[in-house]
Amino acid sequence: MKLSQPFFQLPVVFDVARLQAEVAALPDEAWVAHPDRVPGNSAVRLISAGGAETDAVHGQMRPTPWLEAMPYLRQVLAGFGVVWSRSRLMRLEPGTGVPEHADINYHWHNRVRLHIPVFTRPQVRFHCDGEVVHMAAGEAWIFDNWRRHHVENNSDSARIHLVADTTGTAAFWQFACGEAPPREAWRTVAYSPAHRPNLMTENAQRLPIMPAAEVQLLVEDLRSEVVGAKAAGAQAHAAQFHTLLENFVLDWRQLCALHGVGGAGRAEFRHLAGTIYDAARPLA
Repeated sequence: MKLSQPFFQLPVVFDVARLQAEVAALPDEAWVAHPDRVPGNSAVRLISAGGAETDAVHGQMRPTPWLEAMPYLRQVLAGFGVVWSRSRLMRLEPGTGVPEHADINYHWHNRVRLHIPVFTRPQVRFHCDGEVVHMAAGEAWIFDNWRRHHVENNSDSARIHLVADTTGTAAFWQFACGEAPPREAWRTVAYSPAHRPNLMTENAQRLPIMPAAEVQLLVEDLRSEVVGAKAAGAQAHAAQFHTLLENFVLDWRQLCALHGVGGAGRAEFRHLAGTIYDAARPLA
């Protein structure tokens, strides 16, 4: 999700010792390789489709058995009062990193990724769009993952973060991005042994055909990203691309009016998308 600045630190802190104890108690088999097989990266699935061992982002998200065995992590997540999508513990081995990239796929258009460090060292650095921060254990951060970002673990121990995805409520966004109080006034969330809160999880069902209104929203966002160079030829290409996108939205809307979004007419939708793609390639 796009944010107004690369990083926001949320004004809340968590019980580091309790976080670390619950994570350290996980068996080795809880940890699985990164879905893209990035060296030195592994994860424990905490909230997943059906609570299963999967990295899918569609379906009814549910807590996994690993999260059910960690009552404080459950309290931490529930305390934000938001609906959670796919969420994991993410481990970065010493001397490794996360290569520079940007998360600009469909899942990330309206979701943000919350980071709560559990095990970390000062030598772990998070880079985003030219800014660099160290996220200390027990803190909470979000960042603009549409910007180029990467992580370096130059310490001699593994870095483990609780990493959870959400669209966020209005109250969450005010809490995360509003003016923060002085550090000494930040709330500390203690573990409550008797508290077993309800955890709200996303039901991410994907329609066979994307509705016209959503297509228009995504295309308008894409158009805002298109910046032509000063050269006359580049400006002309940018103008042509804008026209192609406008026409694509209008024609997609007509196909939705004709076929609906239940899957009928799929070949016509694919043909339209392919035609626009082929017309846009020479403009790159």
